[in-house]
Amino acid sequence: MLWLGPRQGYLSDWVTQRWVQLTGKRVDLEREPWLEGPVGKTTGIGPQFFEELAAESGLLVQRQPPNSGLIEDFGRLASAEFSPEKVSPQIIDFYEHTSNYELDAWAEWNGLFRPLGRALAGLFSRRLQQLNVPLTGLDTSLGVTSEVVRLVEPYTGRVRYTAWVRQLRSNNHVLYAGTYSVCKIPGQEGACVKVVFPLPNGNAVVVMKPKAHDDGSFSITSSGKGFGDAGFYFTVRDRGSRFWVRYVPTMRETIRVYPSGADVRADHEFRIWGQVFLRLHYRLRPRKSPSTATSADGVLSPSRPGTA
Repeated sequence: MLWLGPRQGYLSDWVTQRWVQLTGKRVDLEREPWLEGPVGKTTGIGPQFFEELAAESGLLVQRQPPNSGLIEDFGRLASAEFSPEKVSPQIIDFYEHTSNYELDAWAEWNGLFRPLGRALAGLFSRRLQQLNVPLTGLDTSLGVTSEVVRLVEPYTGRVRYTAWVRQLRSNNHVLYAGTYSVCKIPGQEGACVKVVFPLPNGNAVVVMKPKAHDDGSFSITSSGKGFGDAGFYFTVRDRGSRFWVRYVPTMRETIRVYPSGADVRADHEFRIWGQVFLRLHYRLRPRKSPSTATSADGVLSPSRPGTA
């Protein structure tokens, strides 16, 4: 893979970024704060990205803080269109206390798209250590780690970012490393779930609309018609608070979460050009005995999965 230097990064990443600039629009995050999120380095992401971001930003790191969740208050999603009271308490507990759950995952590919998945893994995911979607059952055969990481302002205690880092135990590849938050967008009256995956010189932003179902299950969907709607966005940093943004309407995701006995399960469906190309299935099990340990930066946090 051709390296163009620390500013441009690898050729494949540089070409993707130029595509975003040529086909997207230039925005100022001060006017569009709902698109804000951590930006990756040209050398890649990996499991230590948020520790490095904290060091550069003067923030404290909390790894697996007890009872911490991807969404601190699920009620923040409430709107005229969405009622959290209709969602199973088990599901709400998972979102508000994600660090108390272990994760199993497996993939179901549409065979026609598997070669594309392998190509993307070779060009981007393996090298970047980000968005490493499992390609075979062997990838997830030994399980998946699940770690909540919070970056906290040292004097106010305010949480700046809440990240969820998941790695494949079989090869330590980063499955996903992204921040989670609740945001308001121009094209949606109620609040949405926002996930930001750092990428070289930018990020991928997925904005998803919530929905409660009659059986107590909960789903979030990234689908819309254009900029300002829920959906998938690529961003590339320009200068200061200015970014180039490309809305990708052909890429859509749906995650449906439902209780299953003592566990919580989820089905994650990816579509492109209207066709399902991948389904991920998750089982989220309450941890038996969460433990705590003091991290190197002095912040109290549970020990990592698989460690004493």
